[in-house]
Amino acid sequence: MESQATDRAYRIGQQSNVMVHRFITQGTFEEKINTLLQNKKELAELAVASGEQWIGELGNEELRELVRLG
Repeated sequence: MESQATDRAYRIGQQSNVMVHRFITQGTFEEKINTLLQNKKELAELAVASGEQWIGELGNEELRELVRLG
């Protein structure tokens, strides 16, 4: 949610730094959603980071072998 707010501010032409505050009350539905979003973000960062690192180090022949069918 914070990233949406900062992205929106920059899209409308904001040039200065933007400070976004998030208020989550313990034991609420919003807290559960926040936990879910944080877990999804962590999982996505793990998957993308590890995937990009190993595939970026492959040579041309290794890439051909990786995507070769049959």
